[in-house]
Amino acid sequence: MRAIGIVLAGGNNSRMRELSNKRATAAMPIAGGFRSIDFVLSNMSNSHIQKVAVFTQYNAKSLNEHLNSSKWWDFGRKQGGLYVFTPTTTPENSYWYRGTLDAMAQNLSFLKNSHEPYVVIASGDGVYKMDYNKVLEFHIAKKADFTVVTADVTDKDDPSRFGVLRVDGDGRITDFEEKPINAETSTVSTGVYIVRRRMLIELIEKSMQEERYDFVKDILIRYKNVKKIYAYPMDSYWSNISSVDSYYNTNMDFLNKDIRDYFFRQYPDIYSKVEDLPPAKYNVGSNVKNSLVSSGCIINGTVENSILFKEVYIGNNCTIKNSIILNDVYIGDNTHIENCIVESRDTIRANTNYTSEDGKIRIVVEKNERYAL
Repeated sequence: MRAIGIVLAGGNNSRMRELSNKRATAAMPIAGGFRSIDFVLSNMSNSHIQKVAVFTQYNAKSLNEHLNSSKWWDFGRKQGGLYVFTPTTTPENSYWYRGTLDAMAQNLSFLKNSHEPYVVIASGDGVYKMDYNKVLEFHIAKKADFTVVTADVTDKDDPSRFGVLRVDGDGRITDFEEKPINAETSTVSTGVYIVRRRMLIELIEKSMQEERYDFVKDILIRYKNVKKIYAYPMDSYWSNISSVDSYYNTNMDFLNKDIRDYFFRQYPDIYSKVEDLPPAKYNVGSNVKNSLVSSGCIINGTVENSILFKEVYIGNNCTIKNSIILNDVYIGDNTHIENCIVESRDTIRANTNYTSEDGKIRIVVEKNERYAL
């Protein structure tokens, strides 16, 4: 493909509450055995983008570990590859990334040393499938300066979390407002953009001279009446996981067979780092209904309408309903968990009860020492 890829995966997000204390949003587990960033990297690979940069910053340890080998997404090649850029102190600069535009500015050599004419910029917290080649064809046909991939959010999501757009009959964006208090339209930006590489370099250099650091506010919104910015509507599944409710709902969507088959049984595939774990074990007395159970799990109790990530242990007489249990959680006997997200590597003591209040998703974070003396 005639483009390089940039994945923005460094931001902090208070909407994730306690879930962001351990990891970046792009590293959040999805659908039992995947991470959020797997979807955008798989899209890049399936679109034949051979050179991809990932900008990480906040709580990047688990994300960097996940990206320690590029072979899982087929970026292990002589030409191109997967590049992970974290903030670096230099004699000229001692700042962390001050925004998405500053992240690109501090790694401007990546853009300047590339030869592809276009750049695909995408966020690391979206769950979707997309062929970026089709967006690029649209971009070229419209002779656009920027193309923004858009989606119509449903009633279950809040448009004010996103950049809200107005589009004319030709597909050109006439208004762009970032995270408005009252969204007047349900058309939002998915965080996927296409731009000519040379133009992007020029705009970055100009913005840095003016001390402007945010890509959306300081380029897209600022130049909306100067540059030709078009919207490419997405007509397939898309979800952004950057709040607790949207993260929970996105995972629960994978209990729907049609959505599960769309991502995991239809070409192109979604790829992820593979761990060598034994298959899930269902002991006598276990009862599992409409749930996703990952490898390495051992189940003795009842699990309904839930997602269990890798290496989860469910004790005797336990009941897990409408919940997400993250990696490596030990749940003691006679425990009841409903409408909750249990943080990874937790130990839930026996005979405990966790249920949500007022219909809100409860995040369970225990600090029990599993191997205490």
